[in-house]
Amino acid sequence: MSYVKAENILPYELIEQIQDYIDGTSIYIPKKEENKSPWGAKTNTRLELEQRNVAIYKRYSQGKNYRILAAEFYLSEKSIQRIVLEQRRKDINKSE
Repeated sequence: MSYVKAENILPYELIEQIQDYIDGTSIYIPKKEENKSPWGAKTNTRLELEQRNVAIYKRYSQGKNYRILAAEFYLSEKSIQRIVLEQRRKDINKSE
């Protein structure tokens, strides 16, 4: 996270009011809800994870067990089980 000097963007009067509450302390001002991006929107991470999960489910459906998939994808068996369950639910919802 990069910091911006308050005096470069805020009016002096507002800075004085903020100093009444916190003087010389760094604060984080969150984005407005309507300006927030969903997780993974700025990178391909969300897409890459979805593709990985589909690949895991496909291999599971072809007969690979949790232990083998966990080693293959460097995940815990519990994570593989969770992914398989989520993908199975998505498949069921698609067919309904």
